[in-house]
Amino acid sequence: MAANVLDQVRAAAAKKVLYLPHAVRQMSRPSRMISPAEVDAAIAAGELIEDYPEDVRGHSCLLLGSGDSGRPIHVVCAPKPDYLAIITAYIPHPEQWSADFKRRK
Repeated sequence: MAANVLDQVRAAAAKKVLYLPHAVRQMSRPSRMISPAEVDAAIAAGELIEDYPEDVRGHSCLLLGSGDSGRPIHVVCAPKPDYLAIITAYIPHPEQWSADFKRRK
């Protein structure tokens, strides 16, 4: 099931990537400054760490990828038929996540 969701994410991203306003605000915060290239890298090579099939916005998931200098990046996205919606992207906080940033504390 997880691989299927990741396949859907990557197939949707190949068509178009749409950044929702919340994602743009979060990515633009001076303390994190996440580039679209980092999000693209997380989509292309990242790992699915949480799946939200019942999300009110539609099926979405959380990916863990590596950003600039190998920093961890979390990307919440929702595959749609014609595009991938980027709901948010952020740098996971070490106090809230396991050492590998894959599990919530």
